[in-house]
Amino acid sequence: MTEIIHIETPRLRLRQWIDADLEPFAALNADPAVMEFFVSPLKREASDAMARRLQSLMAERGLGHWAVEERASARFLGFVGLHCPAATLPCSPCVEIGWRLGLAHWGQGFASEAASAVLEVGFKQLGLPEIVSFTATTNLRSQAVMRRIGMVRDGGFDHPNVPEGHHLRPHVLYRARAPVSLGGP
Repeated sequence: MTEIIHIETPRLRLRQWIDADLEPFAALNADPAVMEFFVSPLKREASDAMARRLQSLMAERGLGHWAVEERASARFLGFVGLHCPAATLPCSPCVEIGWRLGLAHWGQGFASEAASAVLEVGFKQLGLPEIVSFTATTNLRSQAVMRRIGMVRDGGFDHPNVPEGHHLRPHVLYRARAPVSLGGP
């Protein structure tokens, strides 16, 4: 087991998953608005299995998709984190940053705040040279977050895990590269 990286921002805490996260995570995964850009919402069993998998990967690697909670209230908001996609993509091999927050937490800058902190950990602490993100071409809200955190659009592709002919198959790709250090004394 690896020591888990915890991240704090002015308003948020990114941490390991706990049992109390399962119910609010299942609620957001069942919400059609939250899951609009996924092939389908998740049933409770699939949501719990996903949370357990994220928890296990976090314990194994020390990082991954962190559970995000509001510091002031300790309320679970969703997740933000880093992942190595299993699918073969035009950017493979790669490290992807992704997020999923409950609808009640949209429009407050939480995704951008958490994702910016995760990018910083990825570049400064983990030494990653590049981090990518991708989403359905119609997911303009996530693309806005990508731009706000300094990512640059770099074309698109058809996601191999989305059925052919499905309206969510066309994806856009964004990239962020590690800041270049100018060095010095």
